Amino acid sequence: MSDTSDRLVVTAEHRELLGQVLDTWSVLVLEELCEAPRRFNELRRLIPVTQKSLTATLRRLERNGIVDREVMRSRPVAVRYHITPLGKTLREPIEALLRWTVEHREAVAQARTHFDDAADD
Repeated sequence: MSDTSDRLVVTAEHRELLGQVLDTWSVLVLEELCEAPRRFNELRRLIPVTQKSLTATLRRLERNGIVDREVMRSRPVAVRYHITPLGKTLREPIEALLRWTVEHREAVAQARTHFDDAADD
């Protein structure tokens, strides 16, 4: 029998949280907020996302403690988002995943071609 002490167990709770912080829009929002705090409309200009999806993404990230929302006292009232210390801890694992995609994209492309060619037979 093999040792399973190092076995990675992915629970529903893990899947939910990973789905919320690693979806396409969340990663793009985190990319921008790691560089600097951004106002809502600035994020909309930088990320090709609908207002509804951006709002939902920001709320989800805020609920999970990844970003903070600051209402600025200006006219008109503006909202600025910034990454939290907890959110900053995501940078290293996301960068590791991005490095993996760079290092293995050719192998993935070959696997896709092989799969597609086999499906055509």
